[in-house]
Amino acid sequence: MASSDQLKALLKSHMEGDDDRFLSIALQVAAHEARIGHGKLALELRDIVEKAKKLAKTASPVSIARGIKDSSGLLYATTPHVRLSDLVTSDDVKDKLTRVIREQHHLAKLKSHGLEARRKLLLVGPPGTGKTFTASVLAAELGYPLFQVRLDAVITKYMGESSAKLRQVFDAIREVRGVYFFDEFDALGSQRDMPNDVGEARRILNSFLQMLEQDESNSVIVCATNHAQILDYALFRRFDEVVKYHLPTQEEIISLFKGRLTPYVSNRFSWAKLAEKAEGLSSAEIALAAQNAIKDLLIHEYKTISMKMMISAIEDRQGMSHEMYK
Repeated sequence: MASSDQLKALLKSHMEGDDDRFLSIALQVAAHEARIGHGKLALELRDIVEKAKKLAKTASPVSIARGIKDSSGLLYATTPHVRLSDLVTSDDVKDKLTRVIREQHHLAKLKSHGLEARRKLLLVGPPGTGKTFTASVLAAELGYPLFQVRLDAVITKYMGESSAKLRQVFDAIREVRGVYFFDEFDALGSQRDMPNDVGEARRILNSFLQMLEQDESNSVIVCATNHAQILDYALFRRFDEVVKYHLPTQEEIISLFKGRLTPYVSNRFSWAKLAEKAEGLSSAEIALAAQNAIKDLLIHEYKTISMKMMISAIEDRQGMSHEMYK
């Protein structure tokens, strides 16, 4: 019989998710049983531990993901808690995302009829329009972890190394079910005949296209770009869905501001006037303008946020956007 300390250590390691320590203590228990003459029980315990170790090496999503992330920094894992209802965008975008989510929820049923659920998505649109947020929404709605692929770590100057790192990423995609997000995807997908292109860039893109096409995992692959015009046309047919994002309409601007400012403004606040002033800003810039106005309210201990404060915050964001893109 295991000692009380061993039983407590087993329970504690299990609760903390420390599988290595749990199996180590289990082997100690087996050794103890062998010493007191329970040879059959000791062998059974050792067999169970060995099977568990083999299973952990081949089927444990946590250990695979952690290993790749820690050793090479190719993936950054999070567990988002946002929902599709939190995403302010066009009905067309929401309809496409809803269809992807619905098909993923019925994955087994579709597969039983020889059909594949949509799971390779290309998100196209200006910066700050919700592409990154969409990856978080999909992960949360599906109950999957979100793995952001760090292209700065994938792409290197050494010949052949980038393709090898891409293979590591696609190995994880196959082994660990999740949403895998390739942001600023144009770094991989620029047109192969552009004058400034080099042989290594072509090889990276060709490797990616081949891996993407051959991937038959159950993971969702999401690629995002701000520059669809420079993408290689061969990319588009590799995706199950292309989702196009646009700057928010006045109605969407009002919805974004109301979601953040309602507790801080008077009942007579002119949302329509605010939307006119903010036209041309992205969703992310609108959120930042609202956030800055709230900070001013709290720091200066104002009772409410005035239209003047909001216009000032909006003009700050517009000024920054102009400096960035002029």
